[in-house]
Amino acid sequence: MAMQVVGTSTGRVDGVEKVTGHATYTADLPLQGVLWGKALHSPYAHARIVSIDTSEAKKLPGVFAVITGEDVGTGLFGSNLRDLPALARGVVRFAGERVAAVAAIDEDTAQSAIDLIDVEYEELPAVFDLRESMKPGAPVLHDAFNTYAGVTPTPGPGPFGGILPLQAPSNVYKLQRDDRGDLDKGFAEADLIVENTYWTQRQHQGYLEPQSCTVQIDTDGRVNLWAASKMPHAAKGGLAESIEIEPAHVVVHHTYIGGDFGGKGNSILLPICYFLAKATGHPVRMVNEYLEELLSGNPRHETMVHLRSGVKKDGRLTAHQVQFYVNSGAYAAFKPGGIIFGPEQCAGAYRVPNTRIEAAHVYTNTVPGGYMRGPGESQAVFALESQIDECAKAVGLDPVEFRLRNLVDEGEETAMGITFEGVRGKETLRAAIEASGYNDPKPANVGRGVAIGERPPGGGIGNASITFTPEGNVVLGTPIFDQGSGTYTIMEQIVSEELQVPLERIKLDVWNTDAVPFDSGVAGSWAARVATGTIHAVVEEAKKELLAYASAQMGWPADTLSLRGDEIVSSALEERVAWRELLRRTNHSVTAKTMHVAGIGELSHVTGFCAQVAEVEVDPETGEVKLTKLTTAHDVGRILNPIGHQGQINGGIVAGIGYALMEELRVEDGRVTNLSLGDYKLPTVNDLPELKTVLVAADGGVGPYEIKGIGEGPTTPVAPAIANAVADACGVRIRELPITAEKVYEALKG
Repeated sequence: MAMQVVGTSTGRVDGVEKVTGHATYTADLPLQGVLWGKALHSPYAHARIVSIDTSEAKKLPGVFAVITGEDVGTGLFGSNLRDLPALARGVVRFAGERVAAVAAIDEDTAQSAIDLIDVEYEELPAVFDLRESMKPGAPVLHDAFNTYAGVTPTPGPGPFGGILPLQAPSNVYKLQRDDRGDLDKGFAEADLIVENTYWTQRQHQGYLEPQSCTVQIDTDGRVNLWAASKMPHAAKGGLAESIEIEPAHVVVHHTYIGGDFGGKGNSILLPICYFLAKATGHPVRMVNEYLEELLSGNPRHETMVHLRSGVKKDGRLTAHQVQFYVNSGAYAAFKPGGIIFGPEQCAGAYRVPNTRIEAAHVYTNTVPGGYMRGPGESQAVFALESQIDECAKAVGLDPVEFRLRNLVDEGEETAMGITFEGVRGKETLRAAIEASGYNDPKPANVGRGVAIGERPPGGGIGNASITFTPEGNVVLGTPIFDQGSGTYTIMEQIVSEELQVPLERIKLDVWNTDAVPFDSGVAGSWAARVATGTIHAVVEEAKKELLAYASAQMGWPADTLSLRGDEIVSSALEERVAWRELLRRTNHSVTAKTMHVAGIGELSHVTGFCAQVAEVEVDPETGEVKLTKLTTAHDVGRILNPIGHQGQINGGIVAGIGYALMEELRVEDGRVTNLSLGDYKLPTVNDLPELKTVLVAADGGVGPYEIKGIGEGPTTPVAPAIANAVADACGVRIRELPITAEKVYEALKG
C-alpha cells in the first residue's frame, strides 16, 4: 500500500523553535542562583604537578569555590575504558588538560579567578609521534593501565573487541590481529605487490554549540544534569561511575543540542561541573569557549595506515595486509570500548581471499581523540581507496574497471569474511560513473577520481510510548535527545502514517533518564533503524490498547474492532465512534509503552554502498586544488523523509570536503597551534562545488520499513575520491591529508 506521510519531504518538527530562538539549549537554562564554571588548562604536554596555589583565586569577590585534582576523588571518566581524571591528579599528560576549576558569580569573575591560580610544574619527557611512542624506552603515559575500569581479562566479541591487560607497561594498549586465508600464499600468487603508507590528520567536529553542561544537586543528593548529549543514558552512567555514586542518583534532563557530528556523546565537563556544584551548594553551568574546544576537545583521530596488496596482472586481488595505527592521544576515554571502528574498512567490500588486519592503539602526549562522523572509517577508506587506485595503475587498468573486477557480488564474502544480502556495490558505482561524466573528455590539469565505501546500520535499544488524549491529540513519548539529524521528524511521520493522524495533532514528550532503565540514544547510523522499529511496535501496541478500551466501554466485541484514522469501527455491528469522543466522554487517556531491541550483538545483514566521483582542477604553478564537481551515488532502501535524507548526504559531503582539503587540528611539540576558527579552516559555501546526487533503489533493508543508514556513509569516500582526482589531474599522489596546495606544489617540484 502506498504511504501518504512516510516518504514525503517533511520539515523539521523542531525547526520553528530553533530558528525563532525559542529552543532551550544548555547555556539558556534559567536556573535560580546558577554559577559559572571555568577550568584552568595545562600549558605542558607532560609534567608533574609540584604545587597548586589557589589562595589568591579564592579571595576574589564573587568566587564560590576553587577545586583541584585533590578535591575530585579517585574516580576516572570514560565511555568504556575509564582512564581520564576529572582534573589532573599529580601529573598532566597533554597540553590542555584541566588541572583546576572555579565556580563564580559570572563568567568574567570565573576567568579572573582562573588567571590567579599559580601552578608549579616539573616538565617530564613527552612523546608525540605514535611511531616514537611504540618504541622501547618511550615515556609510558599510563603505568596503572591494568587497573582501569574497562580492561577485561578475556577478549570481547568480534575481531577488534575487548581491551586486554598489558603484559608490561606500554603506550600500545590495544594490539590485535585478524587473519583470513593464507597471507603468505596470497602474496606468492601475486604478480605485483603494491605497498604504501597513508596518513590522516585530526579533525574537529565543528559543531555550532560548544560542549556545555549544567549540574544542580538536590537537598537529598540527587544530581540533576542538563548536557548537550545525544546519549543521555551513557552520560548518566559515565558521570555516576566517575564520581562514584549509584546511577539511580543521577537524572539527565532534555535540552536541545546545537550540532554533534560524533562529538556530543560525552564530555569531561560533566564531573567537573558536579564537583563544583557539590562544593558550592549552587547549580553550576560550564560552557566551553571555542579555544577550549580546539585545545582540549575530542577530535577525529590521527592515523597511520600501512597497506600491502598482492595483485595479479589481470587485476584480481590475491592478498591484502593492513596495519592500522591510531594516535589515541593522552587518553582513550572518549572512544567506544577503547577502540574506534575502521581497521576492517581498510579491506572494504572487495573479494580478497587472503587478508591480515592488524590494529594498534597508541597513547601519546597529545589531545585525546574521540568520535567523529564515520569514526575510523574515514581514515580507513581514504587509505584503501587511494591504494586501490595505485593497484590499478600498477597493472595498467582503469580505476573503475579495477574496482568492478574486485567488488563482491551477491553471496560472496568480503575481505573480512562478511556476506551481505542485496549487494548493490557495482550498480552504485556504475550509477556514479554515468551521472558524473567520468569518461567525458577533459581539459589539461583537470582530473577525475572515484572512491567507494559501504556502511551497515548500527543497532541499539529504543523506547517509546503513544498516548491518545481526549483532546484528539496523539502524544509520542521518547527518551531520544535529537542531535540535529531529524529523528523526531521521522518518528512523528511514522506515527502519522500508521494512525492516519495529521502531523499537527502529534505532540512530542521528551523524557528524562528516569523514564526508562536504558536507551541507546542517537549514534552510529542506528537512530533511524532503532527508532522506526520502536515506533512501529509501540503504535501497534497503542492500537490494541485503544481498541480494548473501546470494547470495554461500548460493549462491542473486541475481535470486530479496527482503527480507521479518527474512528473506531465495528465490522460486525456496523457501528463506529470517534476515539476522541469516546475518550472525552470518560475523560480518559489511553497509553502504550514499548522497549524495542534492534541489531545488538549482530552485524546487519544489509549494507549501504556509496560511490563518489570528484572532479578537480590543479594549478601546476601553485599546486592549488579546486574541487569543481562531486557526484555521489547511494543504494537506498525506503527513504522516510527525502529532504532530511538529502540533508544528511549534503552534510556528510561537506565534512568530507573539509577533511580532504583544509581541516587539520595542527599539533606541534604536543600543543594545538590553530586555536581559533580563523586559523582552523572549516569549509564554507564558497568552497562547495557542484553537487549531484544519484539514488539507486535497492530491494531490502532493515526494520519494518526496510531502510538503510545514511548518516555516515556520504562522508567517507570524499577524501580518496579527491586524492584520486588530484593524481589524475597532475600525476602526483598525495598520501597525507589534508591535500593542500603546499603538498601538491612540493610533490610537483619534487
